[in-house]
Amino acid sequence: MFKVALVHIDEPEPHLPAEVPRRLEAEGIGFTYRQCASDTDVNQVAADADLVWVYGGGRVITPASLSNLKCCRAILRTGSGTDNIPVEAASAQDILVVNTPQATIDPVSDHAIALMLSVFRWIPRQDRAMRKGQWHCEDLKWNWHLTGSVIGLVGFGRIAQAVVRKLSGFQFSIMAYDPHVARQSMDELGVSKSTLQDILRQADILSLHTPLTPETHHLIGEREFGLMKPNAVLINTSRGQVVDEPFLVRALTEGRIAAAGIDVFENSPPPADSPLRRLENVVITPHVASESDQINTDFWRESLEAIGDMAQGRLPASYVNPQVAERSGFVS
Repeated sequence: MFKVALVHIDEPEPHLPAEVPRRLEAEGIGFTYRQCASDTDVNQVAADADLVWVYGGGRVITPASLSNLKCCRAILRTGSGTDNIPVEAASAQDILVVNTPQATIDPVSDHAIALMLSVFRWIPRQDRAMRKGQWHCEDLKWNWHLTGSVIGLVGFGRIAQAVVRKLSGFQFSIMAYDPHVARQSMDELGVSKSTLQDILRQADILSLHTPLTPETHHLIGEREFGLMKPNAVLINTSRGQVVDEPFLVRALTEGRIAAAGIDVFENSPPPADSPLRRLENVVITPHVASESDQINTDFWRESLEAIGDMAQGRLPASYVNPQVAERSGFVS
């Protein structure tokens, strides 16, 4: 029997839908759930599990706990990013790391575009001024134009591609940097495959869509801000640690870039005295890009589909360490 251990639900009040154990039982899949808080907890509940499951961003699986999970063939992280999973250690043990990014494509791409437009037209600043009884924000500079602007995408996965499709009527020129995506995939969407340096120098809007990995940690820092246009806008709906936040603040205050739209931060929530909370040329939202009325339903559904595939010996729809796919025992 294929066995699944759900070891963490990352919600303020963890709730396991009754449908989940019912459906797994109906498919002949063994299932256990415990809200774990330590390696010891994980090792106890998942000692004989073929698949260890983390719903959300809980950091309960560590390299130390992995070494004791002798039966584990896969880790399922419900959500898109896998920075809370020790992917390198899992790969070293030929453990497949699976995620469920499909559910986040529409809300996150919508939010990225909303931040772009909010910044371009200074919508939040004008809203705040109106509520204070003002009629005009006299210091606003209306020097951005949608038509003819250049968008640079860092990362060209599902969300970035959805952004491109949704912006198709805006007459943007779009460049993208992603060393893991072939030029043909970009050509099919009318996107120019470019180096990161060329994008930094040319983009009017720099939108980040890369996962957080050791290679992308602080990918955008002092040097990169120095290459950007002074009228450029940074949009980040990926992970806060992709940007070196102190240098972002400096770039915004010293006029190295013009503005930013930020949904993710190096520390969430940012401290009460964070400059990002006070700067007028920043639109900030509280890590809600993926929120929608359907997100949890979609996350549970995609997770169950991935588990069903693996229980049948098949590779799931999405996984982040393809180098171990053949050795994991699952087939396409």
